Amino acid sequence: MGRPSPLGNRVRELREERGMTQAELGEAIGVTRQTVAAIEQNRYSPSLESAFRIARLFERGVEDVFYWSGS
Repeated sequence: MGRPSPLGNRVRELREERGMTQAELGEAIGVTRQTVAAIEQNRYSPSLESAFRIARLFERGVEDVFYWSGS
């Protein structure tokens, strides 16, 4: 988890729109609060399964939640 991930996301924005805490989001998708924090800070790229769970929870497509910011 050293370098920032080239996979950007809108997880924090969508979570806050829903009024959810990081712990609540983590519980809903089966990861820890620390993992959610790392995803939001681009220090960790979620598994494909977790990415789909997040997108489904927010009723969005994966491409609406995650985007490639690398070169």
